[in-house]
Amino acid sequence: MVALGMPESFYEQLALEYLERRDTLLRILEETGFESNPTRGAYYVMADVSHLGDGDDVEVANRLTKDVGVAVVPGSSFFSRPELGSHLVRFAFCKKVETLEEAGARLRKAFA
Repeated sequence: MVALGMPESFYEQLALEYLERRDTLLRILEETGFESNPTRGAYYVMADVSHLGDGDDVEVANRLTKDVGVAVVPGSSFFSRPELGSHLVRFAFCKKVETLEEAGARLRKAFA
């Protein structure tokens, strides 16, 4: 019930902060060779990983987590037909901008 009592300005500011985070992540993904599209109303971005040539989404997610230090979720887990998402991983941007920038540094080191 507390959330319903928050002023409209709180939600406007929150939306701006999430837009900044989303745009930060999109910039990082573009700089490191991942194809993705902006989302509306979500806290994550689905990115194509087929350019890596390292197997399916589960293998890439494991590699990114273990070797790069950036945790992602395999895209196939969001599809009723998992093969439709086997070329995607989900990057969440509901983090501090500093955390996203650190992930960007790690991705640049690995892929740029």
